[in-house]
Amino acid sequence: MMKATTVSRMALLAALALPQGAWAALPPPNPAQAQAAAAKKAEAEAQAAKDKAALTASMDALSARWRSRAAGQGWKVNAPVAIAAPAAAPGVTTPGVTPPAAGVPAGAPSAATPGTPGAAPATGAAPRSPQALQAANVPVKSEKLGTAAPSTDVKKAPSKPVPAGAAPAVEKKNTPETANKK
Repeated sequence: MMKATTVSRMALLAALALPQGAWAALPPPNPAQAQAAAAKKAEAEAQAAKDKAALTASMDALSARWRSRAAGQGWKVNAPVAIAAPAAAPGVTTPGVTPPAAGVPAGAPSAATPGTPGAAPATGAAPRSPQALQAANVPVKSEKLGTAAPSTDVKKAPSKPVPAGAAPAVEKKNTPETANKK
């Protein structure tokens, strides 16, 4: 019978030996495989272009049918707009469009605990960048923790108790006789 430490050591060695195969690099593809991959990629691109052209033609036909019908029914028809904008050169931003790295923060996740990095606004920055580290230093503002001012709609002091035997605040003539009125 083996000792528990021996079993745990064997399990540790087995766990360390398993990932070794995942670290090995794959050999580069041979010329025939590279040529087949390039042909497959070109075929996929051609099919995608064909599908895109068919979709555009279908959308244009639908739009033309709707516009002709709308004009016949007296609806106001605006001029058609371009669907896709021309692609900009890499590194050039389109006027009026915020670049992705502009640092405009998104809202914090609703399930995140305040003060944790998960509650910081997502800015799209790298995890250790100065921008991400600054976003993670969001101060915690909580009434419960005492780091925020109390809300204005909260009572300033607890309600004062009513003395025993006092009449109700509102006494109506047609209220039935109850035990608290005696």
